[in-house]
Amino acid sequence: MTSLSTLSPSHLTNLTHTILSLSHHHRRRLASVLSSPTLFSLTLRHLLSLSLPQKTLLIATHLLSLLHPLLLHRNHHSLPSSAAAMKLRDLDAVVLLLFLCETHQLDPDVLEASADNWREILGAMCSDTMLNSISGLWTCDAGILMPYIETLVRCKRFVDIMGGYHHRRLRGEKEGYEIPAARAAVVALRGVEVLNAAGEVECVICKEEMSEGRDVCEMPCQHLFHWKCILPWLSKRNTCPFCRFQLPTDDVFSEIQRLWDILVKTSELHVA
Repeated sequence: MTSLSTLSPSHLTNLTHTILSLSHHHRRRLASVLSSPTLFSLTLRHLLSLSLPQKTLLIATHLLSLLHPLLLHRNHHSLPSSAAAMKLRDLDAVVLLLFLCETHQLDPDVLEASADNWREILGAMCSDTMLNSISGLWTCDAGILMPYIETLVRCKRFVDIMGGYHHRRLRGEKEGYEIPAARAAVVALRGVEVLNAAGEVECVICKEEMSEGRDVCEMPCQHLFHWKCILPWLSKRNTCPFCRFQLPTDDVFSEIQRLWDILVKTSELHVA
């Protein structure tokens, strides 16, 4: 909520429209799954076939896609990484999983029925939810943003509990491990010509000066490096060697933390 309060009225309106469109898309996918016996059976079977770490990754990828609109509408121009890309089958699975969790939270006894009856039960509950959503509440910004924020927070809490543990265990590494920058982010880096005739611009990786007229890499933080130095560096870590500015990464859990840190930092600056 603090992060949203830092947005200008025009940015907040644009964000609301984006979230409304995203929410409608998710609701349409859920309605499609629940209205089709075949699609429901396939989606549920896919969901049940996933291990807990795989379900965690599914929710984490969904969380990442939910975070991107917040950064987009605060003029943060870093490229979204491929970590947020989600196949339609996985999107169907995650919206069904979240709806099952929401249903269990509201009425745990509902899911005690046979799984064969879940589609009809969930379909009726989904219809009631959609009718409530068009009764007037969703015509205001708060009615659109609050469900989005609640979903965001639920996913973040789950990923914080499960995601970090499984991610570190699978990688076999300790906290603070380094991850490479996303390929798309590296490809998008600008090449600029060194204009300092005095030869005072230094590449902090190799400690050599950059001669005037040479084509070098400019990071989004505006620090300059030799291409031959920065490319190997970014193949191992996603930070600027000078100021530790973070580029996007294709690692889902690291990307969530990067975006979350940006939101927290901008919120703190606004409060201060």
